[in-house]
Amino acid sequence: MMLRNIQEWLLVLLIVGVIVIFGNWIGYSVLPLESTPGMIIIVLIVLFGFILEKILPIKIPSIIYIVIVGIIASLPGLPWSEYVISSTSSINFLAFTTATLAFAGVGIGRSWADFTKLGWKMIVVGLCVLIGTFLGSALIAEVVLRFQGII
Repeated sequence: MMLRNIQEWLLVLLIVGVIVIFGNWIGYSVLPLESTPGMIIIVLIVLFGFILEKILPIKIPSIIYIVIVGIIASLPGLPWSEYVISSTSSINFLAFTTATLAFAGVGIGRSWADFTKLGWKMIVVGLCVLIGTFLGSALIAEVVLRFQGII
């Protein structure tokens, strides 16, 4: 059972990794050969975090294990930390949003029938949340940029 989970996680992580590499290439002009080692390291860190979450008796979310593994992998003084940091720094964090939004879209598309059962009220709430988030972000950006004298 665990081997099957690892295979599924690895497949999904590899798909996400390829999408991130191409998003990094198209959006940030980082060549795929330059970002591939960093993406492999990130995939291994995430995979190791998932495995730890399943085998350790302490039941905490896998993201905490992933963060701990990532911190340990990049601790100064460890022989591999400089390589981990230099390899992963070539990947822009925003390149991950393309893959995340793609998977979210597939997830919503797969359960579109369930989404429609929620009714029109959920659409109104969703729009209010999106508009509020956008306006709030724009307001914060406006205040910070004016305070810094940039605009």
